[in-house]
Amino acid sequence: MTDIGVHRIEGALRRGADRVGNATPADRDRAVDALRAAAVLGVVLGHWLVTALVADGRTLRTASPLQHMPWLAPMSWLFQTLAVFFLVGGHVATRSHASARARGVPYHQWLTGRLSRLLKPVAAVLSLWTVVALALLLSGAEFGTVRTLVKLALSPLWFLVVFAALTAATPLLTRLNPLWPLAVVLHVDLLRFGLGGPAWLGWVNVAAGWMVPYTLGAAWTRGELERPRAGWVLLAGGAAATVALVVLAGYPASMVGVPGEGMSNLDPPTLAVVTFGLAQCGLALLLRERLRRAMGRPVAWAAVALVNLSAMTVFLWHQTALMATTATGLLAGRLPGLHTRPDDLGWVGARLLWLPVFALALAVCWAAFRSFEQGGGGDGGSRVVRSHRPSGRDTAAKARHV
Repeated sequence: MTDIGVHRIEGALRRGADRVGNATPADRDRAVDALRAAAVLGVVLGHWLVTALVADGRTLRTASPLQHMPWLAPMSWLFQTLAVFFLVGGHVATRSHASARARGVPYHQWLTGRLSRLLKPVAAVLSLWTVVALALLLSGAEFGTVRTLVKLALSPLWFLVVFAALTAATPLLTRLNPLWPLAVVLHVDLLRFGLGGPAWLGWVNVAAGWMVPYTLGAAWTRGELERPRAGWVLLAGGAAATVALVVLAGYPASMVGVPGEGMSNLDPPTLAVVTFGLAQCGLALLLRERLRRAMGRPVAWAAVALVNLSAMTVFLWHQTALMATTATGLLAGRLPGLHTRPDDLGWVGARLLWLPVFALALAVCWAAFRSFEQGGGGDGGSRVVRSHRPSGRDTAAKARHV
């Protein structure tokens, strides 16, 4: 490509970024969007880095580099960003609900609008994978392989069920102190790990565990987390508690599930993953001002806005992109970092080289299915380039926040 062509592309990108920036109200808190984008991309990259589909004859089975290289567990701390997503989700939902009440919008209309943004993209994923699963079984694929693929493709849905339930409960959670759900998680873990209680008690933490960052988001809306001290207390206290639980209480160091491991911090959530989430939320709050300054750059803000426009599509289809790449790659044989055992640093290096290919496959999914997300109706949340406040103005962007 000639220098003239490069300059034209750069100029077009700058003009597009300027249009997005000009369409954004000056009073918009762009740090909220930046934190959501970081949380979504963290989950995507985390799954792409720790999820392996190993080819064993005609069968595909899941594996993880954390199985064979447990000393890589600290990497999971960088990419397990769900707590930040729930923090932002709680903040946006409580602001949106307060705005709806001020405008006289009934609760059922507010909730319908928000949930439609979640459920329409889910319908597309379920429809496609129902067809794919039936086609694979009818073509003679092994049931174990089909089960593995479907389980991976639909694994993001558990998160949406919890998120939808907390969204529905927003009016009740608006003023709930985060210490209450944290106390529930603590007592559940004491019962099941300390006193030999039944394992099913852990599923109480699915709601209580993610309610902690969600209600922190509500506290943010109330203005209780504006001072840096709040962020430092959450960061230091959460980090210290997590280290103590891992070192002294025997919780796993990995903050994601590891195949074959007897105990998972995430499935169901444990006290360790909740305290780790508190530290993440504290760091997110401390970074708000820096993010606001960074989002003043048109290109950076345009990139964040683009991710937010398609956050649900990216989240729901990233595992499909990984599996599509893996299945296509089988036509060329067992490829390093794609079908081989994730048991050494060579696999890690090869997997890093596959990330752009996964991103390209995800871009194809985005082009095919983004209309399900952007076609949501109702008061499904703030537009990407519209203020969260009631005075926000309509702009050219058509998508909404999660």
